[in-house]
Amino acid sequence: MSNPPDPTAYPGRILSGEREVSQLELLGRVARAASGFASLGLGNGDAVALMLRNDFPFFEASMAANLVGAYAVPINWHYRADEAGYILRDCQAKVLVAHADLLPQIARGVPPEIELFVVPTPPEVRDAYRVDPEACSLENGQRAWAEWLEAQAPRPLEAPSAPSSMIYTSGTTGNPKGVRRDPPTPETAARFAQMVFKIFGFGEDGDFRTAITGPMYHSAPNAYGLYAARNGGFCVLQPRFDPLELLQLIEQHRLTHLHMVPTMFVRLLQLGEEERSRFDLSSLQFVVHAAAPCPADVKRAMIEWWGPVIYEYYGATETGGVVFHGSEEALRKPGTVGKAIEGGIVKILDEQGGELGPGEVGEVYLRIEGMADFTYHGNDEKRRAIERQGLVTVGDIGYLDDDGYLFLCDRKNDMVISGGVNIYPAEIEAALIGMEGVKDCAVFGIPDEEFGEALAAYVEPLPGARLDAGKVRAFLADKLARYKVPRLIEFSDDLPREDSGKIFKRKLRAPYWEKAGRQI
Repeated sequence: MSNPPDPTAYPGRILSGEREVSQLELLGRVARAASGFASLGLGNGDAVALMLRNDFPFFEASMAANLVGAYAVPINWHYRADEAGYILRDCQAKVLVAHADLLPQIARGVPPEIELFVVPTPPEVRDAYRVDPEACSLENGQRAWAEWLEAQAPRPLEAPSAPSSMIYTSGTTGNPKGVRRDPPTPETAARFAQMVFKIFGFGEDGDFRTAITGPMYHSAPNAYGLYAARNGGFCVLQPRFDPLELLQLIEQHRLTHLHMVPTMFVRLLQLGEEERSRFDLSSLQFVVHAAAPCPADVKRAMIEWWGPVIYEYYGATETGGVVFHGSEEALRKPGTVGKAIEGGIVKILDEQGGELGPGEVGEVYLRIEGMADFTYHGNDEKRRAIERQGLVTVGDIGYLDDDGYLFLCDRKNDMVISGGVNIYPAEIEAALIGMEGVKDCAVFGIPDEEFGEALAAYVEPLPGARLDAGKVRAFLADKLARYKVPRLIEFSDDLPREDSGKIFKRKLRAPYWEKAGRQI
């Protein structure tokens, strides 16, 4: 009979609301789930789909899928039946694990052959999203994840060596694509871990305390959360990002590490001075952000407030984090997203694939040497189409300076061509977010008969702010060339968003192009 595992070897804890699970308990559940998945016939290359908010079963099912060689496939829980159904069919999921309140919105799209497990929606999630309590419980006949788990025979306790999820990237047109990475070898797993520890700031000894602030259906929070759980840290699951609550969590739990996006910085900075100054944030050691451009003024303000603990990385679901920098570099080179980490390669190429020199704007191509390769699930042709010189692009436009620091202009698909002139909405958004009374904004191209495209801006004002189109145009005209001032300016108190806070720009843009009967 084998000796019981030593609890001191598994020091991690995950906290969600009033609930808590130790690392040892979590891995025990993972081991049972892996046994159950194996009994259902899951193995190498299969898919376990997750329609879950950040919750303990998200970790259990993801890590268990990895143990049997399957991919965990998180689904954006904003999706409806057609959107979720496409992913379920495309990845050929054999299992779906879903929160009770989310299941009805996708039920019509769930293939009948899928093994379905349902998780009661926990109280902290229910309260954060104001979900009807009656929608949070299982219906008669539904199979409960927790009960099924307890009925499975335990297998030897082990931690997945390289948590692996197949993330579907939304893109700007067409159906999302599943980024399916090759099974790791010891060498590629070590390279991936090296990259993760660099950009997330984790040590291998579990000596960190963090909060998971973003939804784990996104690739970065997914990797961050799974590695945090695996490496024995203390993790708080914030059901829904709230700036004041995050400050409270940092002080209460003496958090040391965070993964954030720039929109969260903006919302934090919008708190009143009294709210911002009443919390002790001195425990923070490593706050990393990514996923969207961060205006230089916002970065500077966060460093002045939180100290030189702010870091940034740039990469993609396809590449991992290739570019990285810290606070000192951010202040010295405002607007940069950093320079290549060890083993990272970054090049700027023109339309013909020629390499461009410092200061020349082109498409960003990158990779990390030794990382496991990937393809788009069921679409190798699209994978081949984004590769040049052994590097891949996700459509970002930018340039390198003389010191090798990368600066992004915009996404290729977001770039607006008006009268033959390239305009980058990200530059306009960075200026507009600095206007008094502006909470957030989105700039994009709309059809124009004369110039092909014209600029449109949607502005979300701060509560009580009095803004009008004339004031916005005057503000921008003082900071940018006049051709960069949007022709159309609309105001909305509730711009469409993902749970990370990122604006669904595609939803704003689509009606204009649908009416015009064209996409470019």
